[in-house]
Amino acid sequence: MGAPMSKTITIDGKSIPFKDGQTIMDAAMAADVYIPHLCHNPEFKPHGSCKLCTVKVNGRNVASCTMPAVEGQQVLSDTLELNDERLSLTQMLFVEGNHICPSCEKSGNCQLQAVAYYLGMMSPHYNHFYPQREVDASHPDMLLDRNRCIYCELCVRASRDVDGKSVFGLSGRGIGSTLVVNSTSGLLGDTNLAATDKAAQVCPTGALLKKRQGFTVPIGQRIFDHRTIKDVQLGEEHE
Repeated sequence: MGAPMSKTITIDGKSIPFKDGQTIMDAAMAADVYIPHLCHNPEFKPHGSCKLCTVKVNGRNVASCTMPAVEGQQVLSDTLELNDERLSLTQMLFVEGNHICPSCEKSGNCQLQAVAYYLGMMSPHYNHFYPQREVDASHPDMLLDRNRCIYCELCVRASRDVDGKSVFGLSGRGIGSTLVVNSTSGLLGDTNLAATDKAAQVCPTGALLKKRQGFTVPIGQRIFDHRTIKDVQLGEEHE
């Protein structure tokens, strides 16, 4: 008997194999097909909060990071309509926080900035909200700058599921959302977070920064200064 036929979905006209249990995002990344995303990290359970990875499956919009791949799915991703929506979502993320890229230590290593470049964002388009957000420098090794938080919950999931500490959480809804710290004082310095924790390493922006390591790699020589986020993340998938 011959080998069993692999199951496939179609993304933008290209046949993509998948295994049982994989999401559309999993199958796409494994096949070197880039779907823009921010809250997704293959190390953690899919969350579907940023909606940047939304694709159209058989005519219906779904989050590709949470939607299971199913035999015969017709998926559209790299379309003008969807990329325009991704651009709008990215622009909103910029104006809902305080993202001052030229002075940010994460510039050139920031996934939000890199996605904006990838989508061709040239301006924030919308009026800035300029929210009042706290900076917490109480921890001896980590700086928490809520101005750059995009509520992807990667630090929340990493602290809970990998570190077993549940240091971080989200409070409030909508524009009133805030990243909170699980300590009586509400200060990061009063938690058991360590700089070696997974939660301290997964932030896609500059919301969580290690102290005493600022600008060790000059801007212009950083990961996204010479490679697109598509090339970087597809390369990581196969490392």
